[in-house]
Amino acid sequence: MSSISLKAYAKINLTLDVVSRRSDGYHNVEMVMQSVDLWDLITLKEIRDGIELDSNIAQLPKDEGNIAWRAAQLIKTEFNIQKGIQITIDKNIPIEAGLAGGSADCAAVLLGLNKLWNLGMDIKTLQALGKRLGADVPFCLVGGTALAEGIGDILTPIRSREEMWLVIIKPEFGVSTKEIYSRLKLEAIRKRPDNQSMIKHLESGNIHGVSNSLVNVLEEVTIPMHPQIHNMKEELVAYGALESLMSGSGPSVYGIFPNKEAAKKAAQPLREKYDQVFVAKTAPKGITLSTTGFSL
Repeated sequence: MSSISLKAYAKINLTLDVVSRRSDGYHNVEMVMQSVDLWDLITLKEIRDGIELDSNIAQLPKDEGNIAWRAAQLIKTEFNIQKGIQITIDKNIPIEAGLAGGSADCAAVLLGLNKLWNLGMDIKTLQALGKRLGADVPFCLVGGTALAEGIGDILTPIRSREEMWLVIIKPEFGVSTKEIYSRLKLEAIRKRPDNQSMIKHLESGNIHGVSNSLVNVLEEVTIPMHPQIHNMKEELVAYGALESLMSGSGPSVYGIFPNKEAAKKAAQPLREKYDQVFVAKTAPKGITLSTTGFSL
C-alpha cells in the first residue's frame, strides 16, 4: 500500500464552558463535542523524500503553517522515517470556522500514516501525539460524541441515541480563536452549560432536551464583536430550527432541525443570503477510511 485516502469529519460544540485559565496559555474547558458528516478528503501518497502538500483551497498553507503538514513531520521525526509523503487535501470544511477542520485534517494524517507505514500505534499513543499539535486533535481522532475536559484532550465517550440533522452557516468572515479566549472574562460569564443534562438528553435520545441545553460561553465574546452571528442564529430558528448555537469560538453557527426534510427546506433561502450553508447530520466517527479494502 503506497497511498491511502481518509475522510476527516468536522465537529460542532453542543456545549462549551471555560473553567479556568492555565499557566501554559491554554484554558481548561468542559464541553460536549459532536462529529458531523461534513468532511475533507485527505489522500496520502509515498514519495521519495520530503513533505509536499496540495489543496483545492488556494489560501491553505502548504508548509509548516499547516497543522496537517506538521503532523507528517512529527511522524517522520518520531519514527526516523526517510520516505517522503505527499498530502492532498480536498477541502469541504470551511477554514477559520470553529468546526475543527484543520484539526480533523491533522488527525487524518496521523491515522493515515500510522496505517500506511505500519507503525502500530494505538489510539492513546496517537492522541498523545495529536495533543502536541492541537487541543482538538485528540477528539478528531475518535470523533462521535464526547465530553471533553482539560484543554479538550481528556475525553469521555457519550452513547448518543439521537441522530440529528443540522444546518450550518459559515459567514464570510473568520475569527481568531486566540483573540476570543484572550478577551473572555471568566468572572463575567452569565450563563454556563449544564453538561450532565446534555449528556442525559443525548443518551435518552431527547432532541428537544438537547436543543434546550445548547450553551457556548464564548458567544458572550464573539457575538458583541460580530453581531451578525446573533442574526444568523435567529434566522435558523425562524426557518424551523429547534434551537441554534455558535460552534467553538465561531463564527459558524448551526441549528438543530427535527428531520432531514426540515433542514433541507431551511437551507434553501439561507443559501440565497450566505455563500457557505451546509446540511449535515451527526456522525459516529471522526475519521473514516475512504480507500476500499482497508480498515482503520
